[in-house]
Amino acid sequence: MSISRRRLLGTGGGLALAGATATACGSNTGRSGDDRNGKPTLSQWYHQYGEPGTEQAVKRYADDFDDARVEVQWRPGNYDQQTAAALLTKSGPDVFEVNGPTLDQIQGGQVVDLTDLLKEAKDDINPAVLAPKTYQGKVWAIPQVVDMQLLYYRTSMLKDAGVEPPRTLDALVDAAKALTTGDVKGLFLGNDGGPGVLGGTPLNAAGLELITEDGKVGFDDPAAARTLGKLRQLYAEKSLLLGAPSDWSDPAAFTQGLTAMQWSGLWALPQVEKALGDDFGVLPFPKEGAQGRPAVPVGAYGAAVSARSEHKELAKAYVKWLWVEKTEYQEDFALTYGFHIPARMSLAQKAPKLRQGAAGEAVRFATEHGHAEPLLWTPASKVAYQDALSRIIKGGANPESELRSVVRKTAAELRRVQNAQKKS
Repeated sequence: MSISRRRLLGTGGGLALAGATATACGSNTGRSGDDRNGKPTLSQWYHQYGEPGTEQAVKRYADDFDDARVEVQWRPGNYDQQTAAALLTKSGPDVFEVNGPTLDQIQGGQVVDLTDLLKEAKDDINPAVLAPKTYQGKVWAIPQVVDMQLLYYRTSMLKDAGVEPPRTLDALVDAAKALTTGDVKGLFLGNDGGPGVLGGTPLNAAGLELITEDGKVGFDDPAAARTLGKLRQLYAEKSLLLGAPSDWSDPAAFTQGLTAMQWSGLWALPQVEKALGDDFGVLPFPKEGAQGRPAVPVGAYGAAVSARSEHKELAKAYVKWLWVEKTEYQEDFALTYGFHIPARMSLAQKAPKLRQGAAGEAVRFATEHGHAEPLLWTPASKVAYQDALSRIIKGGANPESELRSVVRKTAAELRRVQNAQKKS
């Protein structure tokens, strides 16, 4: 099964892959010692992208590295599980792509500190995507490419209905209702009504965080329940498109006129432009309340180095060469085989495809309003929150009581993580 980069931001921001089990790792790592010219061999893993040309591109980049023979492996199946298992063995990769690393991998000493690779470039990396790859002041993966989500709206439909592009959550609720007719729904947040994709974005739009900078629950606040209650209103008023032929990551519902507004990703922009010309606009998730601010979910795969690599310094040099120094390859990787943002902000600002129109607006949104899932937002906390969000939106459950339960779960997870930190 081939997986697109857009899956990084699916199901509330986490990487969702399915397929082979961890036993697929085995000894087939591609690591085979020095080559016939005496150069050491590095093994590099990527998950299997769905975008044509990406595999050939990364192999071309690897062939251009002079100091080692880099063997690229394209890993189908459950990549996260495969990688987690391989990091516990000596037969895993030297360099690997990761949606993380996870806190367990960092605390367990499975990845190498890469802080020194960004001595000169750290301020040029989008801080929102660098933050989840930083722990105790050290950087554990170098961001490769940024993906983001945003709100698409059909300019002509809004104009015909006398509706302004919504810049507050209240305005979004009102606009979705006004734009809903017999044949068209006002808003599409995914076939489940939004719980799977929105994640913490509505809370960010209310001026809250999932986890604060000092490691505490960031949404134990009345504004959180008020915000999620408004998402329920969208569902209850039947302003949401449900059961579309394809889900939120595909812009087909929007381009085919099934909905006047759709939450999707930047990757969809070329398809939207091709179908609609200039009859659309883009916005961040609208702010909520007096303390609110626009919010944009962002995420980035990163390149990490295994602590079990026999060539750690060489692997670090390769990561720096490819993802810090070779800016032409970084731009090519982001924009030739799909539509994404280079992790280096200077590249994003000057890339011709990202300098104007809706693309230029999207880059500005990601830079000014970007939020990534915090490193301390554990899988258990995430599942508890998403389940509660689903019950609130689809079942009309009480937001206050649902969130109290999530706050307790998240606080317990933070205590567990902090205790593990003290022991490590």
